Amino acid sequence: MNGKDIFHKDFQIKPWWWEAYEPQAIDLADVPRTTDVAIVGAGYAGISAALELAKNTINAVVFDAEQPGFGGSTRNGGIVSGGGSVGKRYTSTSPSEIEHVNNLRRDAADSFSLVERLIEEENIDCGWHRTGSFIGAWCEKHLKTMGEKVALLNEHAYADAYIVPREQQRDYIGSDYYRGGMAVDRGGHLHPALYFKGLLDACERRDVTVCAKAPVTRLTQTDTGWRIETARGVTDAKDIVIATNGYTGDVTPQFKRRVVPIGSYLIATEELPDDLARSISPTNRAFADSRRVLTYYRLSPDGKRLLFGGRAKFGQTDPLETAPILYRFMTDRFPQLKGSRITHAWTGNVAFTMDELPHMGTLDGMHYALGCNGSGVAMMTYLGTQTARKIAGVANEPCAFDGPALPGHALYNGNPWFIPMVGRYFRVRDWIDRRLN
Repeated sequence: MNGKDIFHKDFQIKPWWWEAYEPQAIDLADVPRTTDVAIVGAGYAGISAALELAKNTINAVVFDAEQPGFGGSTRNGGIVSGGGSVGKRYTSTSPSEIEHVNNLRRDAADSFSLVERLIEEENIDCGWHRTGSFIGAWCEKHLKTMGEKVALLNEHAYADAYIVPREQQRDYIGSDYYRGGMAVDRGGHLHPALYFKGLLDACERRDVTVCAKAPVTRLTQTDTGWRIETARGVTDAKDIVIATNGYTGDVTPQFKRRVVPIGSYLIATEELPDDLARSISPTNRAFADSRRVLTYYRLSPDGKRLLFGGRAKFGQTDPLETAPILYRFMTDRFPQLKGSRITHAWTGNVAFTMDELPHMGTLDGMHYALGCNGSGVAMMTYLGTQTARKIAGVANEPCAFDGPALPGHALYNGNPWFIPMVGRYFRVRDWIDRRLN
């Protein structure tokens, strides 16, 4: 197929998830004059924080420049993990560092439990499938590294992980592309937009005020807290939470220069024959791989399409440009999909941090929950909830992601100018690893 033949006649540049729930114009609630807590950003973190505050009888107002959920919360792949990738860059043998990473894995595992609990307690119909995941090894070296991690993941992240040798991987994924991999049974996938809708509905049931189309234009610290100036009014609050993640802007420059927004790109296939869908994912797992130029994918909640995402480009570009790249990645892994067409292509921002870890904490008097690092469904829900519990004073123990401080870098001011160069470096390293290992 040539480049144009991959597109379905009804092709759209928008998230396939939006066919079920698209962030839509809500009644423009009046900006209240005062509140206990002001939350900037109405994604998973902001809405989860507001929900937890409401459960603790603390009044909160959520502000968003667009409609609630317009950003990454309704654009991601919907894969839910529980700490498998946390601390993957740590190589220190210091006992204190090792203990810290293990605590991070423990709390990341709690994020998975939180998502399951919220789905059950709030009766969220979001196509939740607790079917585990499979991470394909790009090369033999990566498979060996996975083998070294399994015991740690099982002990500290309760991952139910184990190595799958290459000769058995067809039981997990309908592809011979990888050199084996790691299965993680404590994982799953959901419909990210319907999950967000469920959280938003839970807030509405508790009369949480969500102010859409209210971009924050200025933040000023006062004797009693904060003054939040928006395009639609001014609020005074005792506390403030910054939960803007991959859409952090100039109003909070201290955070903008500490998170790196990276576009993640996705495509959705047309509906597939049942036998073809089953050949791709025999047990309906979520998939990712160990390449630096990451890909991730899973079947749709109804099992009829493949949703395929990854770092098709490093930087911001048009999903129409990245769709053929993702299509090639997809058919490299699943030659049986050649001839299938794409109905949707889209993008959304992921927020990375300098140490590749999610963070919550306080900076310049502001609470923050930032840096999903590609695990936003669980981690941003968790960090928002934990930040709210910290404000309410009901946290049972400190969260491992609460400190040390969100790191910055002297050469980064919020403009990710270096991302294309990082992309080229990653591609070269992937090429070398595949051929030498």
